[in-house]
Amino acid sequence: MKYTYEKFYEEVKKRLADTIKKNYGIEHEIKIEKQKVGDASFACFSLAKIIKKNPVEVAEEISRKMEGGLIKRAEAINGYINFYIDEKRVAEETLNLIDEMGNNFGGFEKKGIKIIVEHTSANPNGPLHVGRARNPIIGDTIARLLKFGGYDVITQYYVDDMGKQVAILFWGVKNLKIKEENKKLDHFFVEYYKRAYEMMEKNEKVKNEINEIVRKCERGDEKILKEIGEVYEKVLDGIKESLKNINISIDEFVEESRFVIDGSVEKLIDEISSTEYIREEENALYLDLEPFGIHGKNNKFFLTRSDRTSLYALRDIAYHIWKGSRADIMINILGEDHKLEAKCVEIILKILNKKIPENIFYAFVSLPEGKMSTRKGRVIYLDDLIEEAIERAREEVKKRRKDDKIEYIARNVAIGAIRYNIIKVKPDKAIVFKWEDALNFEGESAPFIQYAHARCCSILKKVKYEKIKPRYEHESEIELIKTIAYFPEIVKESIENRNPSTMAEYAYKLAARFNLFYRDCRVIGDEKEKERIALVNATRQVLKNCLNLLGIEALEEM
Repeated sequence: MKYTYEKFYEEVKKRLADTIKKNYGIEHEIKIEKQKVGDASFACFSLAKIIKKNPVEVAEEISRKMEGGLIKRAEAINGYINFYIDEKRVAEETLNLIDEMGNNFGGFEKKGIKIIVEHTSANPNGPLHVGRARNPIIGDTIARLLKFGGYDVITQYYVDDMGKQVAILFWGVKNLKIKEENKKLDHFFVEYYKRAYEMMEKNEKVKNEINEIVRKCERGDEKILKEIGEVYEKVLDGIKESLKNINISIDEFVEESRFVIDGSVEKLIDEISSTEYIREEENALYLDLEPFGIHGKNNKFFLTRSDRTSLYALRDIAYHIWKGSRADIMINILGEDHKLEAKCVEIILKILNKKIPENIFYAFVSLPEGKMSTRKGRVIYLDDLIEEAIERAREEVKKRRKDDKIEYIARNVAIGAIRYNIIKVKPDKAIVFKWEDALNFEGESAPFIQYAHARCCSILKKVKYEKIKPRYEHESEIELIKTIAYFPEIVKESIENRNPSTMAEYAYKLAARFNLFYRDCRVIGDEKEKERIALVNATRQVLKNCLNLLGIEALEEM
């Protein structure tokens, strides 16, 4: 099954290829631009250079023979050919498909391709803070898009249960007394971490004890790993609860220690030791980065200590080999501070002829006064943001209603505001966190989109939708149905570019188009009521599908 715009682009490419071959006797690569001018455009400049003709002339010659099928017309302007789709066909086909497919409209058939998306993977030593909350929201949205696109997706959280952060937490719990408070467990246990960290910085004995815990973990001491697990699992439960509160659940939690305990790391050490790029320094193994174009002081990427116990990077490589054996594609969501390490992991996987992951790097969320840090206490926790967002949303909702749905609506408006504020920005663009931006209920925000959906639902409660043969003539009707029909292309583009901000932008554009239509075209009581109700119903369905992909509740009233 193909959607209307997909068929249109195929027709444009075929007609161009056939016409060029017939007119000029050559086969030429057809590259079209979508939605720039018209519904598609083709630049004739490279073709004109080959056939030694003026591009303006070439565009004129080709455009004369383009109409037919889904192509309503083609116009030649300054060496470009702009194509326009048949709006009547768009309306008929799109409304029929939405009736047939409902919540699946815009999705694609099963591909039989398995993808593991690893995201969040925060150290289980305290609550998630807003600086790192971008990771799970990006990862979850990409996983939703991939599933909708027909991929078999598993999400994973890689649990660093052997690193210094959990060792500090563990030492704190074993050696400090902190008065129990009625706090969420991750918020309670982070106090142990903070105090233990401060003591480690000032006290050499504490530092040595924590380092010894780390060494035991690296040697695969199952007793201490089990004890540490009993502590960090409580923090992890708190993190899971925070994720659930922003509509995120993770399929699998994979502990780093499993690759030491099951012998994978030891086997990997033997395997890499014989490769030409691995060197030794005081019996420690490192990857020489010079042959791979990485120069300077830090061109030694260490994989083991001098006693041949593994460092984090080596265990990460073992994890990737294991993941690669279970999936066709691996996608990692990583902070921009992981770029060098990710590059080194990729180099070693290539040396070993293993699958290479796709890495999506995101810039951190910071405060106006600087970077967030759990150690220094300069942080806004995700739970605090959720609580504040709900409170602000509650005040807004109370202005509009007085019933028992206030809490439900306020919570979903708040979660939508948080998720949308983060996902609307491309991952590689930095975000400076400000309350007034995150909780903006006007303009390009989730509440704006949710309200458009609720308005559609309200209209449909008053007038029942009936299937009709559409005939749209008003500019606002045509623009709206074309925007609706373009949704599957947005799904495809978001997946191919691994960029969920594309979907966020589209959802806002669709909501804004609907508002213009509602302003310009009377719906209830108009002679075209049935046709316009069909547009309202189609908008409702596609907005719902957009919001589901963004992990935001499609509210039916606000």
